[in-house]
Amino acid sequence: MGKLKKSAQVIQDSLLAKGYDNEVIELADSTRTAKEAAEALGCKVAQIAKSIVFKLKESDNALLVIASGSNRINEKHLGQLIGETLGKADAEFVKEKTGFAIGGVSPVIQDATIKVIIDEDLLQYEDIWGAAGHPKAVFQMTPVQLIELTDGEVLNIKG
Repeated sequence: MGKLKKSAQVIQDSLLAKGYDNEVIELADSTRTAKEAAEALGCKVAQIAKSIVFKLKESDNALLVIASGSNRINEKHLGQLIGETLGKADAEFVKEKTGFAIGGVSPVIQDATIKVIIDEDLLQYEDIWGAAGHPKAVFQMTPVQLIELTDGEVLNIKG
């Protein structure tokens, strides 16, 4: 295992500190999009746990939605479920709230105040892949591990 980039090492250290031995790997090609990640890993796009950050309009807080790579998030539906309006988060907001740049936002975030929603469709897979702090870094996990690592709420995000 080579030396990880600093942001990816933060995720590896966090996983180990939480008692998980999942290994963060860095790929030669970008995994910035779910399609790119799936091609690089040789898995289905739906097995990519993409991390999307929204800015909640009423509270100004961040919401992290971890969606199956093949799904679109129904923002209006999800907003109704959580009782807030979902707004777009710009790159500065995402970096400030999660510590990561867009394309590398990991489900394993350090800020416990960020509400996490998990796409129920991810639960059908034995293994899924999430970003690990850098656009080329990923780690494999089970859906149960994703729920444990994020303390996320499993919902239907498609509406």
